[in-house]
Amino acid sequence: MADKQDRPIYSIGAVARMLEVPASTLRAWEERYALITPTRSEGAQRLYTREQVEKLRFIKSQIESGVSAADAHRLLAEDVRAGHLPAEATRASTGDRPLIMIAERDSYAADLAEYFLRTEGWDVVIALDAVQAKLHFEERAPNIVLLDLLLSGGAGFRLLHEFAENQATQVIAVSALDSASEAMSSGAAAFLRKPLEPLTLLSTVHDLLGTSALVERPPGQRLER
Repeated sequence: MADKQDRPIYSIGAVARMLEVPASTLRAWEERYALITPTRSEGAQRLYTREQVEKLRFIKSQIESGVSAADAHRLLAEDVRAGHLPAEATRASTGDRPLIMIAERDSYAADLAEYFLRTEGWDVVIALDAVQAKLHFEERAPNIVLLDLLLSGGAGFRLLHEFAENQATQVIAVSALDSASEAMSSGAAAFLRKPLEPLTLLSTVHDLLGTSALVERPPGQRLER
């Protein structure tokens, strides 16, 4: 399980949306305290692991409780040295049923991903080529797109550019190739390497949908940068 937590998945933009913390604040924390340092892709894009996201959740919750950013990082460092990592947040209900589109050239892989996604109560639509994917995207406006970058002979990258322009949709790019850098620079919120692991897929979707239970920020309280 630890190796799955250590895989760099999320872009800084995705983490900023998930935690409701400005990307500039995440960069400032990284430069100032050097405690949570994301991996850099070949294109110098920041990629965060799930474990790093949980650590950032801890820091955010400490700051919102009145602790300074410096002390929040110190507390986290002490916990890490003691071998106590922040617990993964429990899931909260979203109320409405999110729609997830699977744009996948392999029908078996699409059916398998659909099965696991539906076990979480989400609605799912499948597109097996670029034409179907674009049609479903325009007609259904999915919350999340699981996009095979090699869809229709590599049309996935073109679709990624188009889909990422819609602020209401987040794209999880997937590929058997190590295309994380290209995917992030094209607007992907996260990148997963094939073959997909069900738990990693579900955790990633939960995080991007914001269904991880986060401490609500009291009105008027701001995060220290």
